[in-house]
Amino acid sequence: MKKIVPGLFIMFLFVAISCKQKEVVQKTTSVQNSIEHADGFELYEYEDFSILKVTRPWPGATEDLVYVLKRAGTTVPDSLVKYPAISIPIKSVLVTSTTHLPALEILGELETLKGFPGLDYISSEMIRKQIDAGKIREIGQNELLNTEIILDVHPDALVAFGMDGNNTVLKSIEQAGVSVIYNGDWAEQTPLGKAEWIKFFGALYDKSALATTTFKSIETNYNQTLKEISSIKKLPTVLSGAMYQDVWYLPQGQSWAAVFFKDAQTNYLWSQSEGTGSLSLSFEAVYEKAQNADFWINPAQFETKEQLKKANPHYANFEAFKNDRVYSFSAKKGKTGGVLFYELGPTRPDLVLKDLVSIVHPEVFPNYQRTFYEKLQ
Repeated sequence: MKKIVPGLFIMFLFVAISCKQKEVVQKTTSVQNSIEHADGFELYEYEDFSILKVTRPWPGATEDLVYVLKRAGTTVPDSLVKYPAISIPIKSVLVTSTTHLPALEILGELETLKGFPGLDYISSEMIRKQIDAGKIREIGQNELLNTEIILDVHPDALVAFGMDGNNTVLKSIEQAGVSVIYNGDWAEQTPLGKAEWIKFFGALYDKSALATTTFKSIETNYNQTLKEISSIKKLPTVLSGAMYQDVWYLPQGQSWAAVFFKDAQTNYLWSQSEGTGSLSLSFEAVYEKAQNADFWINPAQFETKEQLKKANPHYANFEAFKNDRVYSFSAKKGKTGGVLFYELGPTRPDLVLKDLVSIVHPEVFPNYQRTFYEKLQ
């Protein structure tokens, strides 16, 4: 039997270790981010695990939140062991925003939903049946989550949203051994960017293929509507928002709502304003600019013209009010008052866009039945 001299053995060992390190580096750097439209998270999918990187869990976040999603029996590279590891597919979950719910329904994972803060806000008929059957528990409110119930349920994951990283309740839940995963879908400012967060849940349930197929269908539908209205030249003017106390709040020019108005081929009267949040204006400033607007879309929480007029008699002076061209999604609710738009709209921008086009360009989709919007009566 041939002996390997010590120096040669050390050289072989060095080469073996170097190759192993190179393999690990390649394994964690060679895969491309699979997210196309959303800019608040990234997803890197490998053979036996995925890296879920939430780059904007809340506006102004300065650090990425990284989660390693791994299948049973998988060993992840040493470079990733410092990050929280979550076994997939998850079998039980608590979510904290109605925008999270459609993904569970689409992916066929409603049975895994064990709790939600504010059950009355849920409009989905399928989820309401689960609630009525006692399968989904009330877990409080986002800033006052019931830790006792959460620890009793002890889900595989709690999908949270935060205005910042200072939620002490979530930190204590995490310290108690529950995996807390932040979801920043609410901070996205493009319709398709919000919708792509279905892939976030697809990764958690190890159903990325289904999530991708679903999103591609939504994207195709959205782009098809854009194509059908691309030749329209006359853009109707649009007013939005309403007064709260002495201030009129309406979408800024780069906000999610304003993008919809632009894509629906309208002239949103504040489209040139900077920002992705809300403008705060006086009644006089809005009236001066929008008294002759063709349409008034999304007048806050109001569901009828009578409610509008009762809140402020001056609303009746707008031409859109006089011409019965005021539209809102506020009236479409579940049986306990949850507004359908807030739950399903972010996941289905294709339906939102088609609704808006059917309002401002009715000739494009004659006899179209809207999903979210109704004319105020």
